[in-house]
Amino acid sequence: MIKLKTYQKLLPLLLIFMFNQWGKAQSSEADSVKFIQFSGKVVTEDEYGQIVPLPYTNVAIKGTSRGTVSEFDGFFSFVATSADTIVFSRIGYENVYYSVPDSLNSSLYYWIQIMSQDNILLPEAVIRPYPSREHFKIEFLALDITDELEQQYSEYLAAEVLEELRYVLPADGRETYGLYRKQEVEKFRYVGQAKPQNIFNPLAWRDFIQAWKRGDFKNKKKNKK
Repeated sequence: MIKLKTYQKLLPLLLIFMFNQWGKAQSSEADSVKFIQFSGKVVTEDEYGQIVPLPYTNVAIKGTSRGTVSEFDGFFSFVATSADTIVFSRIGYENVYYSVPDSLNSSLYYWIQIMSQDNILLPEAVIRPYPSREHFKIEFLALDITDELEQQYSEYLAAEVLEELRYVLPADGRETYGLYRKQEVEKFRYVGQAKPQNIFNPLAWRDFIQAWKRGDFKNKKKNKK
């Protein structure tokens, strides 16, 4: 049996050997993957059967956020590896997946990708122009809708439903931007001085007492329930 002191002496050597073997495995794996400058051009066929560049096409590595967008002449270029799968995507066109060859001898690789249009059937939309907003309002109010739709609209526009949505729906972009601007104005208003506390503001106390008399706090508890 190996004594404890002997084992303690051999343990550092064993750890060094294991880390050395692990480093060799990692380096050999890294050597098998080559970094290349993946460049090329994205093209498509127009209505006359001619090959034309396809700009603004997303060219990305599958499973990552790395990639680029083709320029106005369809050209693209970015760094990839020999183990990557490239995804070409654009609205109105079918996605294309291309695997970079793993037997490349050069660090530069050029590829021309042809994109095919994807047929998307959209529901029919009837455009009805009106000379003015008043005419549109008259025609809109004169629309004949079924009793079922009228019942649904009445339920959606009920005061209770709108009041509940007020506390559930998140703020939109315009409302959020307005709140941010208001906070920035308040911040710059009190630069270089202490911001006043509403606990010493008589107007704030007046608003609090009036809200308490109206029962606003009770209504908020009921709405939360």
